[in-house]
Amino acid sequence: MANSTDTIKGIIFDYGGTIDCCGDHWAVIIREAYQTIPALDIDLEDFIEAYIYAERELARTRHIMPEHNFLDMMRIKAQIELRKLAEKNLVNPDDIPPYSEKIAQYCYNHARTCIEQARPTLETLAARYPMVLVTNFYGNVASVLADFDLDRYFPTIIESAVVGVRKPDPRIFTLGVEALKLQPRQTLVVGDSISKDIIPAESIGCRTAWIKGRPWFRDQDTPDRPDTIKKLAELAQLY
Repeated sequence: MANSTDTIKGIIFDYGGTIDCCGDHWAVIIREAYQTIPALDIDLEDFIEAYIYAERELARTRHIMPEHNFLDMMRIKAQIELRKLAEKNLVNPDDIPPYSEKIAQYCYNHARTCIEQARPTLETLAARYPMVLVTNFYGNVASVLADFDLDRYFPTIIESAVVGVRKPDPRIFTLGVEALKLQPRQTLVVGDSISKDIIPAESIGCRTAWIKGRPWFRDQDTPDRPDTIKKLAELAQLY
């Protein structure tokens, strides 16, 4: 990736996976959380089914309220997954409350660790560039950011549940560019998903930085690209 300090004038960050999960897909971490509970012996395909079901349920029904922070959100998500598994007699319904609490706490602690690793980079870049957050989220991202003390880096948030456009629709990145009052060629988009962040942002002319972590289980391994980074800390050296 070439040094582009003479052309980049603003940065759009993805949130989930990029900032709060060290570039990994959150399903990977939730699966790890399951595996910390010895009695919760769920094979991968059943886990994937429950994970997808919960994502769709959260998209069609409003379970998550604007005031919910990340721990609240993960508790709700875990409960939906576990109820789906209980329908298949893979989980005892009486175990859903304690299991969901353990899963949510594991994920919350993981997010805090990744965010503290990312914080020095966010501090450095926020001092150099205006930054906007563009994220697929449930209408509560402001509460999540406030809980993690991340809101000060992103005075403008473009959230799918609020604006009515979801990635990979490139229009959501156009909204981010417009919020920065820049041209796409002057804007760097940072994300962990090649299909939802990088390709849509490139399609409107943005520069990109792809933090490549552990992907969704069914994704094929994608070769590194010139814009690939392994850690967000690399951005502070490149830009």
